[in-house]
Amino acid sequence: MPKLLAARPPLDPAEERQVRRLARSRHAPADWVWHAQMVARSWDGARTRAIAEELGCHPQTVRERLLAFNARGLDGLGMKPGSGRKPRLTQAERSVIIALARTTPPGKLVPEPGSGELQAHDEAGVAEWTLDALAAAARSQGIQVARSQVRRILRAERVRWRRTRPWATSADPDFAPKGRRSSPSTPTRRKGRRSSVLTNSAR
Repeated sequence: MPKLLAARPPLDPAEERQVRRLARSRHAPADWVWHAQMVARSWDGARTRAIAEELGCHPQTVRERLLAFNARGLDGLGMKPGSGRKPRLTQAERSVIIALARTTPPGKLVPEPGSGELQAHDEAGVAEWTLDALAAAARSQGIQVARSQVRRILRAERVRWRRTRPWATSADPDFAPKGRRSSPSTPTRRKGRRSSVLTNSAR
């Protein structure tokens, strides 16, 4: 009797979260979502034939995708290289992009230890991370990635790359902070009181 095939257990909670999140995704590539659903259903205890019937495919397709996941992990959820689809980023490359978004931008002014003076690591660098800046930084490290891919990776991991810009750093000359207005040097008189004074003096 042939051995039952199942998806290997997740390596860690992070891998399981990624697979299950991908299985529920409405924006990820269809093949990745479909294959993630196979792995998730296998983790839930469903057998190959039951998964195939549920997803409307041949049992051999499920077996192939489970074997691919068991051999290559998350990268095994995508189509095989050379099938006409552009190569996907590896998990290591995704981790580099996530780590970049969590670092201080090279052009951002930060207090220097000891003196407290504001200095940037690289004055020619970006002062805040944007999707284009992160994509360029990743490409400088040999990772071929597009702006849209960076956005999908960070959103999937719930990593915030945008920073709220304080008013003091705004380049808009018409921009002014909205705060408490300073009191005028000469207090204004209330019209009602002035009218009452004039009325009493006329009597």
